[in-house]
Amino acid sequence: MKIPMSPPALGELLDPSKSELLFKIFTAQIGACDEKGRYLHWDKLRHLSPPEGFSSKEYWCATYLARHKIKKNLPFLDKEGKPMNYCVPEPLWQKIVWISENATGAIEGDKTVIDEKTQKTYLIRSLIEEAINSSQLEGASTTRRVAKEMIRSRREPKDVSERMILNNHSALKFISEMKAEEITPSMVFELHSRLTKDTLDSGDSSGAFRKPEDDICVFDRNDDTKPVHIPPMASELPLRLKKLCDFINSSDKDGEYMHPIVKAVIAHFMIGYDHPFVDGNGRTARALFYWVMAKHDYWMMEYVSISKILKESPASYMRAYLYSETDSNDLTYFVDYQLDVVVKAIQALHSYLADKSRQIRETFLLLDRHDFKSRFNHRQIFLMRNALENPGQEYFIKTHQISHGIAYETARKDLLSLSDSGLLKRYKSGNQDVFIAPPNLKEVLSDM
Repeated sequence: MKIPMSPPALGELLDPSKSELLFKIFTAQIGACDEKGRYLHWDKLRHLSPPEGFSSKEYWCATYLARHKIKKNLPFLDKEGKPMNYCVPEPLWQKIVWISENATGAIEGDKTVIDEKTQKTYLIRSLIEEAINSSQLEGASTTRRVAKEMIRSRREPKDVSERMILNNHSALKFISEMKAEEITPSMVFELHSRLTKDTLDSGDSSGAFRKPEDDICVFDRNDDTKPVHIPPMASELPLRLKKLCDFINSSDKDGEYMHPIVKAVIAHFMIGYDHPFVDGNGRTARALFYWVMAKHDYWMMEYVSISKILKESPASYMRAYLYSETDSNDLTYFVDYQLDVVVKAIQALHSYLADKSRQIRETFLLLDRHDFKSRFNHRQIFLMRNALENPGQEYFIKTHQISHGIAYETARKDLLSLSDSGLLKRYKSGNQDVFIAPPNLKEVLSDM
């Protein structure tokens, strides 16, 4: 990846002796974002047509000054001791408001989501989705079908790729259980340990800081000889992680207000910047983002997979880091990028839920004709919909149990009831019962 061009020095443009130029720049109606609401880096802005009467450098200077007025310093320093900063111009606030409205209860009217019984099903499925996507973003190559089968059947992983996915699933469950607690360095180590179990060359690197002798750099995905980021020295990591945890746990009473979503994104950035571990930093950063969001009651984020969006354009993910590093540690670039990712992920979830709701309604209509609605529970309805879409699909008691978070005997009764009704075929595979969806299931339903 090409390192973005750093912004030009502004000393010449801000020369006190050039009064006319200064007047033009300081009185320009130019904000922190362009007319399209984009928070542009110099590497992009220099290619655009500047406002009439301005050169590209003068346009950048006016933009920089507009940003400087609203910037705030963070309690973090870069590896050279320079402060990190951010700002939240109006276009970013609009995204934050949209996320807040759509990640805390905007879909309450959808009974398929807020119903207590079906919430558990969606949550378990979403944990699996994020575990798969986050691991694939880091190089895991297992297919979605195989990964889901492994998690649902609770079988041991066969290779490192499967282990990465299972570890991600374990870490996300840990976050869900611990979201009310304050985050400490020890908890971050536990999170990393769960994420990297049996996947690192050295077992003692899991849940521990990298050592001074570890030569850690972030390389271009397409050129492993070209470092794009060299993190701080290992000796600085204990203090840096402690500061990050203090930052996450701080409240409005401790200083200036920071929106929880911005705080979650900055926590994500700092793990990526500091790279405190030999490996698994990306997975830890994304998991920590979820943790901070969960701490602040953004309940719907537990159903959202940001890694799915990041995986679609990994270069943009890296570029957001580089923009911040090459422009005086301005983390706004990364915040803006991550807000867009979250918006897309929530929109994808809404689309998914709308599609699932439609499918469930269609299934209910089909079953209502035969009074099936009173005979079968919501789990069986889900399974029947899946069976209608996947003729020949095999179902197992254990996977049905894990998919819905129910007791083994409850899962067994669900499948036996469908089998006894002729809707699933049952056969033995060793000591295990296997239930299969007949290819003519729709006709079987219609004839009943």
